[in-house]
Amino acid sequence: MGPRRQRRQRYVFWGPGHGFGLYFVLYESQGPAVIDLTHVTELYPLLMAPHFDRRPWGARDLAPIYDRQAGPGEEPIGEAWLTWDQCRVVNGPLGGASLAELCGRFGRELVGTAPQETGRFPLLTKFLFPCDKLSVQVHPDDAAAKQLGEPCGKTECWYVVHAKPGSQIALGLKPGMTREEFECAIRQNRAEELLNWIEVFAGDMIYVDAGTVHTLGPGPVIVEIQQNSDTTFRLYDYGRPRELHVAQGLACLKENTAAGKVPRRRLEARCERLIAASNFIVDRMVLERGETWPTETGHSPQVLVAIAGCGVVEMPAVGPLTLARGDAVIIPACVSQYQVRAQWNVEFLRAGLP
Repeated sequence: MGPRRQRRQRYVFWGPGHGFGLYFVLYESQGPAVIDLTHVTELYPLLMAPHFDRRPWGARDLAPIYDRQAGPGEEPIGEAWLTWDQCRVVNGPLGGASLAELCGRFGRELVGTAPQETGRFPLLTKFLFPCDKLSVQVHPDDAAAKQLGEPCGKTECWYVVHAKPGSQIALGLKPGMTREEFECAIRQNRAEELLNWIEVFAGDMIYVDAGTVHTLGPGPVIVEIQQNSDTTFRLYDYGRPRELHVAQGLACLKENTAAGKVPRRRLEARCERLIAASNFIVDRMVLERGETWPTETGHSPQVLVAIAGCGVVEMPAVGPLTLARGDAVIIPACVSQYQVRAQWNVEFLRAGLP
C-alpha cells in the first residue's frame, strides 16, 4: 500500500540564516497530496503541529500558551494534542507526515527499545484548558484495556503550568467510600460529594494511575503526559447531554490507588525530576544558556514541551529548530545527542520512557 493521501499542506521553515528557525504553517485546500517518506533515511528533531480539540468545558482564549481564540458560535477549545497519532511534522524533509506514518516508516529508530510495539508512539502529550468542570471519569488499566481490545490502558500525569486561585481537581474517592456507594451517588446526582477534592498550584505534578476516578475543575492550565490511549469512561457529567459509560467505568474503578501530588527532586542546578513512574519519566528544565544532554541511543524517544520563554534545539549537521512556548519537539530515540540553547530564558518539560 502506498503513502496515505492527505489534504495539501505547505510548510515553510526558516533555518539558521534567520536566527531563530521560525516557521509558519499554511493550510491549503487545492486537493489531496501524497506524502512520500521513502526518500528520507535519517531522523532529526521533529516539531509537531498541535491539534486543537473542542470541548464544552474548554477555553475561548488559549493565551498565554497560544495565540488562538474560539470564534463566535464555535465551541470552546479544551485540549491541544501535541503527540497524537495524526499530529503532523512541521519542519524539514518529513514536513506534513503524521506521527503514525513516521512510526510505521521508522519503527525502533523513532520509538526506541523501551515500548513493546513500534507501530504507535508511546506517549500522548496535551495541553488542557479547563474553564468549567470536566466530566467525572475513569480510564482502564492495561489488563482491562486488553480485555476491551485496546492496546494499552491510560495512566497519566498532570503538570500545572498556571492555576487561578482556588483551582481544584478531584482524585479518587474520599477515604472509606466504596464503589457501591459511588454508584448510588451517581444515580442521585451527587457524585461530586464522594470525590476527594484537592487544591492545585502552579508547579504541582499530579500522578493519576489508571482506575482512579477523577476530574478537573476550572482554573488551571495543565500539561498532560500519558500512555497513548484515549479510552475514557464518563461516569457523571453534571447534566450535560453527553453519553455516559457508568457500567464500564465502575468495572474499571479502583477504590484505592496511588494517585496524588508527587514531590519533585532536583537532579542538577537547572533540572528537576517531576515524576518517575512505570509508564513515563518527566523532568522540568529551566535554562539561561545552552546545555547538552546525552540520550541513551535506541532506548526511548523524548518529548520536549515548552511552557515559557524561547530556546533552540540543535544537533550536529541539522539546522536549529525553535522551541517556543506551546511547542512540542520529539527527539527520536536514534538521536544520541542534542542541545537546547536558551534564546533568552526557556522553561520546558522533557518526557520519556523509563
